[in-house]
Amino acid sequence: MHFPRPLRPSLKWILAVAMLAIATPKMAQAEALLVVEADTGKVLQADNATMPWYPASLSKLMTAYVTLKAVKDGRVSLDTLLTVSPTASSQSPSKMGFRPGTQVTVDNALKMMLVKSANDMAVVLAEGIGGSIDGFAGEMNQTAQKLGMTQTSYVNPNGLPADGQITSARDMAILARAIIRDLPEYEYFVHIPSIRFGRRITQNFNKLIGRYPGADGFKTGFICASGYNLVASATRDGKRLIAVVLGASSGRMRAIRAAQLLDRGFANNGLAWLRPSLGTVDNLVPIDSTPPNLREEMCGAKHKRPASDEDGEDTVASAGASTNGDSGVSFFASGLQAAMPTKPADMLAQPAAASEPVVVYTGPTKTGAALIAAVEADTEKLQPVKRTKGKHTRVAGKKSDTADDAKGDAKSTAKSAAKPDGKPVRHANAKPDAAAAKPAADKQAAAKPAGKPATAAKPVAKPKSADKPKADAKPKADAKPAG
Repeated sequence: MHFPRPLRPSLKWILAVAMLAIATPKMAQAEALLVVEADTGKVLQADNATMPWYPASLSKLMTAYVTLKAVKDGRVSLDTLLTVSPTASSQSPSKMGFRPGTQVTVDNALKMMLVKSANDMAVVLAEGIGGSIDGFAGEMNQTAQKLGMTQTSYVNPNGLPADGQITSARDMAILARAIIRDLPEYEYFVHIPSIRFGRRITQNFNKLIGRYPGADGFKTGFICASGYNLVASATRDGKRLIAVVLGASSGRMRAIRAAQLLDRGFANNGLAWLRPSLGTVDNLVPIDSTPPNLREEMCGAKHKRPASDEDGEDTVASAGASTNGDSGVSFFASGLQAAMPTKPADMLAQPAAASEPVVVYTGPTKTGAALIAAVEADTEKLQPVKRTKGKHTRVAGKKSDTADDAKGDAKSTAKSAAKPDGKPVRHANAKPDAAAAKPAADKQAAAKPAGKPATAAKPVAKPKSADKPKADAKPKADAKPAG
């Protein structure tokens, strides 16, 4: 007995569709999720946890680790003064925006980098510790291999788009555990609620800090190619968990996803014997793949406004939806959703708990009256110059630094997250934006008093060309932050 001939093609078609369905789920995923126990490394949930991913500003966690290890080993101290170089000053936002030659301590640079996610401070630390960006990147890669981060490679210290800057949720959890284990005396750097520079106050981009009960770390990240990333930790009843979210759709959603992971992890503590064992984070098997490029989803034409790391206003209609994971524990944990005492979306809608911002400043370490004077000096530097009838007058700024950072970050990420072929662009090779250079030239030209008569000794032969400063016509390539 045999099947009729017309049925055979249908069986082949069904088999092909089934094989395609098996092969494509992980490629269709837009997120990588992981939650582990901090002390043991035991995996409580893993979805695409070993899928290669662009780390974005999560790279700064390794920059902080290498720097603080250098402090612990006595190579430098937290009071060591570092100088802002032209390379550091030229980095794309988010950044502090200090001029070349400005000095800052290791302590203040770390705080600015980890709270404000300042790209220029990451380069200041890299050049101060490793001698150069390349030298420091070498130290980052050596440290990653030593810690067992086999899927990670670094090109720069801040996570701006660059070929070869890759990690995974697995490796980020390994790094977070290393910070807790190896640097307990410096761990406070990763959960500072806010900093104050002059009169500007910047809240930590990690929205769990001050909102989620027991939240005590770590760092956010965003570029168009990676989506919204977050490494978070929290402690309850002596149990500390680490959650990693890569590729969320907004800054708010990454915080909600992390809160969901942590809630499930804490709720499942008493039911550990029912869960299938996923082993430890070090033993998760890497996926041999290229990182997904989310540029179109994050920064494409369909978005009404540019995306940036400071993105807390997006609606989250799918916040209560279960994660699209493929592990057995994901399905089991989703059944415990009702056990959560407070919905993450409602919790994150509340203002952060009141706290005193940590003061940061330029120059050497200061205390007492000297610190007050330094803060006043930095405040004066922040006030924009108002030009009235040829005179310069200091006025208080009205815009917050987070609003400025959001605009700058949107410009840099929208341009440089990926090439047309889908590969990330090495930010150091980006060309200056001619449209952006023109306003800068006009601004400098406007700064010169208009209508000043020419002296009789040196009459102006060509008044039209004299009105156009040659230096402003074509800015040099290093005059604008690379995108």
